[in-house]
Amino acid sequence: MTVPLHVAFVAGTSGAWAISDIVCVTGETLPRAKALAVHEGSSSAYRADDATWVLRGVVSNERYVTRQERDALESRQQPLGRRSATRAVLIPVRKSPQWWALTQDERREIFEERSRHIRIGIAALPEVARRLHHSRDLGEPFDFLTWFDFAPEHAGIFDGVLTELRATDEWRYVDREVEIRLDRR
Repeated sequence: MTVPLHVAFVAGTSGAWAISDIVCVTGETLPRAKALAVHEGSSSAYRADDATWVLRGVVSNERYVTRQERDALESRQQPLGRRSATRAVLIPVRKSPQWWALTQDERREIFEERSRHIRIGIAALPEVARRLHHSRDLGEPFDFLTWFDFAPEHAGIFDGVLTELRATDEWRYVDREVEIRLDRR
């Protein structure tokens, strides 16, 4: 199992990323802010008292993937923070109670067998790097926080992936989703 990595996304007036847009896809949006700081590690590493909002997640063991899918992802995935990756998107997602009432194998069936979530994501690699943060068990307002970064010329690839994923059976279970577009400062 991967050692859990705690990550806080702190929106406010300072941070390495300028927030260019916040789009409410479904459910309630998040308040506008100018910048986003990403803090990895202990929660004491940042001050949240002047934050507009803070979203927390944990990078831990992967769920829903088979060994073959994991190997395919790892063989193509580029690291986050590449010099050319001056654009990023943070997408917080909350799934409905109906989703969480399903068993693990039922969720896997919808997630990959019917919706092809992993196959769609692999198609965007290596141009788009991504990292999933789990938030549900932390009592956060979203279940997942997905961070993507890419070079400006690969924005179309990223947008294509979003369009494809949002048209799947899996997205019928999404009851809150916000898209936060960012530019490196």
